[in-house]
Amino acid sequence: MALCRFCERVWAKGNCSTVRGGRREGEAAIPGADFEGVSGYSPASLAAPLAAFLPAARGSCAKARETRGGKDSKHLSLALPSRKRLPELKRRDSGLRMNEFRAQESDFRRIVAIIDFRATFLTATMEQNPPPPFPSPEELKAKIAEFMKQNFGDRVSVATFAEPEPAAAVEDEKPEKTDHPQFEFDFLPRDIKAHLDRFVIKQDEAKKVLAIAVCDHYNHANYLRRLEKENARRAEETEYIKQNVILVGPTGVGKTYLIKHIADLIKVPFVKADATKFSETGYVGGDVEDLVRELVHKADGDVNLAQFGIIYIDEIDKIASAGNLIGRDVSGRGVQTTLLKLMEETEVPVRSMNDLQAQLQAAFEFQRRGKAKRETINTRHILFVVSGAFEKLKEQVARRVRQSQIGFSASPVQVMDNELFQYVTTQDFIEYGFEPEFIGRLPVRVVCEDLDADDLFKIMKYSEGSLLRQYERAFRAYGIQISFEDEALSLLAEAAAREKTGARGLLTVFEKLFRDYKYYLAGSGLSQLRVTTALVREPKRVLDRLMAEGQKLEVQTLEASAHQFAEKFKNDHGLEIIFDDTAVRRLVERAQAERMTMSDLCAHLFKDYQFGLNLIRKNTGRTKFVINAEAVDAPDKFLSELVVQSYYPSALAQKA
Repeated sequence: MALCRFCERVWAKGNCSTVRGGRREGEAAIPGADFEGVSGYSPASLAAPLAAFLPAARGSCAKARETRGGKDSKHLSLALPSRKRLPELKRRDSGLRMNEFRAQESDFRRIVAIIDFRATFLTATMEQNPPPPFPSPEELKAKIAEFMKQNFGDRVSVATFAEPEPAAAVEDEKPEKTDHPQFEFDFLPRDIKAHLDRFVIKQDEAKKVLAIAVCDHYNHANYLRRLEKENARRAEETEYIKQNVILVGPTGVGKTYLIKHIADLIKVPFVKADATKFSETGYVGGDVEDLVRELVHKADGDVNLAQFGIIYIDEIDKIASAGNLIGRDVSGRGVQTTLLKLMEETEVPVRSMNDLQAQLQAAFEFQRRGKAKRETINTRHILFVVSGAFEKLKEQVARRVRQSQIGFSASPVQVMDNELFQYVTTQDFIEYGFEPEFIGRLPVRVVCEDLDADDLFKIMKYSEGSLLRQYERAFRAYGIQISFEDEALSLLAEAAAREKTGARGLLTVFEKLFRDYKYYLAGSGLSQLRVTTALVREPKRVLDRLMAEGQKLEVQTLEASAHQFAEKFKNDHGLEIIFDDTAVRRLVERAQAERMTMSDLCAHLFKDYQFGLNLIRKNTGRTKFVINAEAVDAPDKFLSELVVQSYYPSALAQKA
């Protein structure tokens, strides 16, 4: 009765349409009376088949076709049996004209009832019998494999591939927060100079100028950072000219050392480069923007810290443009032009377009996020320091100073050769080959003084980075403790001053002096080396004497090692072996010739003696054996004779 009332409600609402040949004839709903006239099905006659087919329809809910509105549709299409499948249903006669529905001479394949889900009966039925869950991949594979086997036999196999989950739409990712410490600067100029005094000798004026320039630069950077938090617009409008530095001075006076230790003190990334390797952008050679990217690498990827780094470019005098050059100067004037924007303020991409690794990272990001992340570093707070020897500039300044002293009223000024750099002007740099825009962006000029013998002595004696520490470690690795007398250091300083290469001359002198000492004294048994004036003046004679002393010490050490081996052999095996004088001398000779330690040599020569000597002890009870030079030269033969003698003592006695 419930199904009958439900069908009557469907008929009354007119929610029925015809489907012919698997295809709906029209979108308009067929009135209930017309449907009854066309199909011959009344509500009472449909109640029984609906009761039989609704459970099947619910069981195949996954196959039910939603006909309106996609997933949110409120209508369900149910296929009802045709008259051929239900012969017990009687079709009523109808006076309707069948051609109105194009079904007079056609047998209905199926009749589809568009049932509103809001009907109480169907809603309750679906809630009581929910659709079965979707089969798992394993179940699907088993069913498909069974179907293929039934239809095609074993000629077809089924393989499954897990479809990767689609990547979720990634919104603009925010940069990951890192735990990099915030850069802080709270040094005074005298603090920086005191730190530099520990490593660099002399150059007091250069230390003072550099300390002031660095403090002014980073104090302003701190001010701008605080101002950006309070008033970003005002921070952008604040004008500041960076105090980039140019260091002028001969080689080996500590220019690089000054900047390196400043960077170490204030804990900022420091990049050093040679200006000769760069060329204008687009040409073969290094790109100056790579210096900024190297700062990020030195800062372990912390762009905020890299923005306060120091870039030091040495040999800047080598990119001065030549006046007689014909054509484009890509390594001189071109590099100067490229450095202009970096020294002022510009945005530099962290990833270089010429870097294969950066291109791959950008491609992966584009594939994952739909766009590549563009990260830049601003050079506004990066301090640029350049330096050079400027040897030809010294001649140019000397010529200008001499010309200014010509005339009756001119008073001659005595200018020493090592003081010429004190008179360098901007026009001298321009005439040297620098662009006015380039040299104008280096407002701080620092002149480093030449180093004399006294300065070099102080470098060796008092500098924390003294070359003496390096040579002490080198000789200690060979087991030799080296020490220096002050008089010997004075002689070495004078020799280094004659090299005219500043502090680098010290390494030249030291390497030449101690080259043979490292070669011959290493492993000689010598444990102490005192560098005296006699050693500096006559290194060959002192070396011969030390080698003789070392040889004696080596022989004594080897002899002691041989007796130590005999003692260890006794403790390990309960058998006493005694090396006579001839055996000890022969062991020492072989150890020196074969460059082996005494313990290794004895272990090699007498590796099987414990077995043979134990056999002799078993036969004769003997536990003490004397080893001579013959045993050292032919240890196996010597042991064999001892074993044979233990078996036939009488025969050997008669033979003797």
